[in-house]
Amino acid sequence: MRTVGMLGGMSWESTAIYYRLANELTRERQGGLHSAPILLHSFDFAPIEELQVAGEWERAGRLLADAAARLEQAGAELLVLCTNTMHLVAPQIESAVDIPLLHIIDATASCVRAQGMSKIGLLATGFTMEQPFYAERMASLGVDCLVPEADDRAEVHRIIYDELCQGIVREESRAAYRDVITRLVDRGAEGIVLGCTEVEMLIGADDSPVPVFPTTALHVEAAIDAALA
Repeated sequence: MRTVGMLGGMSWESTAIYYRLANELTRERQGGLHSAPILLHSFDFAPIEELQVAGEWERAGRLLADAAARLEQAGAELLVLCTNTMHLVAPQIESAVDIPLLHIIDATASCVRAQGMSKIGLLATGFTMEQPFYAERMASLGVDCLVPEADDRAEVHRIIYDELCQGIVREESRAAYRDVITRLVDRGAEGIVLGCTEVEMLIGADDSPVPVFPTTALHVEAAIDAALA
């Protein structure tokens, strides 16, 4: 099994889910006492979040690219970026290493298309919903993205940063997300992409009238499949 390099800590709450799922899947696939060979670089999220807010994506990309190069030097044979939003700087990371970066959007779009869908609603950070990188890559893979209206986008983003990234899960926030999902479905969404790794702490299949696509779980599964190939 190849060694998986994880760029995490953005936030650590979702990175912990990545680590757990990777090991659970490895045990499921290989049995016994098997677990995943993982090298993890975990960032302090506060400085990264400051760069996000300031729009200093190129600087943030340099930090992630440097960490990726160090993971490769330490023996990582493939890379997983444990966050949706920071895939905005995926090209910088890819240019810094010679090992593959398994892109979260590719893994998600593949699952959406496998279920015969071509239009999804996107729940994510404001950066992911409003920057073009996510919708454009999805479109290139045959999937159209619907994002919530402005007020809903603001509330979805607030809940991620003020609550989920800090380990806070509130029923009233789950209800708010359910309402946003309903409005996306009313606009034609065939499924809902949980396009922020922390959102899976709050929303699951029972919270939506249409299928949900948990990007963390899909990304981890793609990584373990690749590591075992």
